[in-house]
This record gives sequence, C-alpha cells and structure tokens, in this order.
Amino acid sequence: MTTLEILFVLGALGALPAMLSLAFRKRVQESAGLAALLAVGFIAFSAVPIVQEGYLGFIPNHIQNLWGTQVWYDLVIVVVIALVFIVPRARAVGMNVPIWIVAVALTASISLLPMVARLFWLEQRTTA
Repeated sequence: MTTLEILFVLGALGALPAMLSLAFRKRVQESAGLAALLAVGFIAFSAVPIVQEGYLGFIPNHIQNLWGTQVWYDLVIVVVIALVFIVPRARAVGMNVPIWIVAVALTASISLLPMVARLFWLEQRTTA
C-alpha cells in the first residue's frame, strides 16, 4: 500500500467512530477543545501539500476528470450546508461572520474547523 492509500484509509477509519457516535447517541457533546485539536491537526497536515505543491495545487485534482469535479462540488455543497447551520449560532454569540465566511470560502475546512472551535468556546463561555 502506498502512503497516499494509507492516508485515504486512515481518513475513512477516522471518520467512522464519529459518524457512528452521531448516528446512535441521543445527545451530541460539543467540544471546543476537540474542534480546536482537529483544526490544528488538519492545518498542520494541510501545510505539507501547500508547501510541496503550492497553494493552488488542489485545482488540478478538481479539473482533471468528472470525478474530480464531482468531489469539488461535494466540497462546496458540504461547506455551504455547514455554514447554514453554523452562521446563525455564530451571529448569536457575536462572531464576525463576514470575516469567517471569507476565510471559509478561501480555505474550506482549514478555516471551518477553527470557526467551529471558536463558536463552541464562545457558546460554552456564554452559558457558564
């Protein structure tokens, strides 16, 4: 198995416990710390291809064939859906939503994860 194949499998296996938990738990526990940890890990991982292949290195993956374009549309749709759920809560706790939207539009999950971490932190702080 190549390194890229291993990373692919690890991504699927890493998502499985979270998805099962969401499917079967009655209540989901939101965690600013976990979201921040995921953000740091994903940003660190993302830095490697950015340094090696450039900050626009993702574009060839999305324009080489229909599967690449389908994955691009999937990413865009998922980010917009996530923002539909996040933005009202972010506004309610006083986050600067336009700045976050620009960041997420430019970087997708690289900014979406820190946005969620900040949202959870502000919500926990407000209810405490």
